[in-house]
Amino acid sequence: MSRLSHSFACDGQMLAGTLDTAPGTTGLLIVTGGNEIRSGAFGGQADMAARIAAAGFPVFRFDRRGIGDSEGENRGFRHSAEDIDCALAAFRGLAPQVTCVIALGNCDAASALMLAGGTGCDGLVLSNPWTIEDSETGDSTPPPEAVRARYLEKLKNPREIMRLLGGGVNLAKLARGVLHALKPPPPPSSLAQDMAAGLAGFTGDVRILLATADRTAQVFEAAWDKTDPRIRRCEGAGHAYVEPEHRAWLEAQILDALRA
Repeated sequence: MSRLSHSFACDGQMLAGTLDTAPGTTGLLIVTGGNEIRSGAFGGQADMAARIAAAGFPVFRFDRRGIGDSEGENRGFRHSAEDIDCALAAFRGLAPQVTCVIALGNCDAASALMLAGGTGCDGLVLSNPWTIEDSETGDSTPPPEAVRARYLEKLKNPREIMRLLGGGVNLAKLARGVLHALKPPPPPSSLAQDMAAGLAGFTGDVRILLATADRTAQVFEAAWDKTDPRIRRCEGAGHAYVEPEHRAWLEAQILDALRA
């Protein structure tokens, strides 16, 4: 296995990509979320690509326009479908043995894949999809269902019960939390509805991965059908799966999708 840097065109701009080579005919396309780049401070992505390639699956990751080493204007995840299409074409050109491509996206990269209906990929691994409208980004309060779940967990813990009985809990804060937990769930955002519509036309395998301690995942679940059989939950994990056991869970899910 080796790591190759590559530049490819997208609407007149040059984008930067990296291929971790492997002999497999199924490959992984990593779509980066937010303003993350494929390397540097987000080296965890590069480390994961190396491990997936070592298991026999080629991996391609790239910087969308206006991010990292890529040219052009950063127009955000809602306008990244063409970037993903061009990256997919570059991947297939560099690894011509690949006949099946699974795309992985975390956060708004998952949303981008859903909005674009899979952009020509054969399967999707969608982690913690972003469903928060731009006007909502300043609100850090978890949705009511997430607050209820947190309180239920605390009630199962004898130490938390003793804290409550011993006066170690701020009752005013507790009361505010209880009132918030009793609120009905908010209506699905228009973004969530657009994502559902985009995904509805996708016929390949879909896996929705949710880190249960992550607010982005909590907001998504509040707006989504909780009985969706495609959902898989990683208990206690945060947004980036930084703990070793959570990272291992994520990679196991990816490898399972690649081997399906």
